[in-house]
Amino acid sequence: MQSFGPGPLTPAVKAIVIANVAVFVVTYLVPALEVPLWLNPQDVMHAEAWRLVTYMFVHGGFFHLLFNMLAIWMFGVELERMWGTRYFATYYFVCGIAAALTTVLLSFVPYLGLDQLYFSSTVGASGATLGLLLAYAMYFPDRPIYMYLVFPIPAKYFVMIIGAISLLSAAGGPGGGVAHVTHLGGLAGGYLFLKRGRFHPIAELKYQYLRWRSHRLRRRFDVHTGGRADRIH
Repeated sequence: MQSFGPGPLTPAVKAIVIANVAVFVVTYLVPALEVPLWLNPQDVMHAEAWRLVTYMFVHGGFFHLLFNMLAIWMFGVELERMWGTRYFATYYFVCGIAAALTTVLLSFVPYLGLDQLYFSSTVGASGATLGLLLAYAMYFPDRPIYMYLVFPIPAKYFVMIIGAISLLSAAGGPGGGVAHVTHLGGLAGGYLFLKRGRFHPIAELKYQYLRWRSHRLRRRFDVHTGGRADRIH
C-alpha cells in the first residue's frame, strides 16, 4: 500500500499552517493590514524588529501560500515527530529569522544590486521552508523528492540544486519577485543551527577534500569509502 505525504499534521505544523492561512484571509479582506508585517530592512533599522518574524506569515497570493504550506507539511511533519514539537518550532523560527537577518545585512552591501534590498519588501515562509528542506535532506539524504512533481531527485541533490539556483539568482541582483537572498539565509541559518558546536570551517573543508579524494581512489582502485556519514544523529 502507498500513501501520499507524511500523514496527519503534527501540533506545530498545524499551528503554523493555521496561522498562515488566518493571516492570509485577514490581509486579503483588509490589504492595508499586511503592510506593517512585511520585511523591509529600512523599517527594521527604524526599530520595527517585529517584521523579522511577521513577514513569514504574509504571502503574495494563494499559490504562494499553498506551495509553502504543502512544503511545511511534507517536510515538517516527519521532522517534528523525530525532534519533538519544541525543538521543531525553535528550528523553524530560527531559519525564518536567520533568513530575514541575512536580507537586512546584505541590503548594506553596495555590490550586485544588493543595496536595492534596503527599500524592498519581502513576504512569505520560504526562508523557513528552505531550512526545513535542508534538515530533511540531512536526515534523509536519499529520499526522493519529485521536482515539478515529475522528476524524482534524492533530497540531498534537490537541496544542492535549490541552493545553487538561489545563489546564482542572488548574484544577479534582486529581482523577479523571488527573495533569493532570503532563501540562502534560511538554508545557512538552518545548517549552522544543526551544526552548532560541531561546525569548524577548516576541519569541514579538509574533511570534504579528503572525502573527494577517497571517491577518486575508489573509482581507480575499487577502494570502499568509510568514515563519517553526512547526517545528523
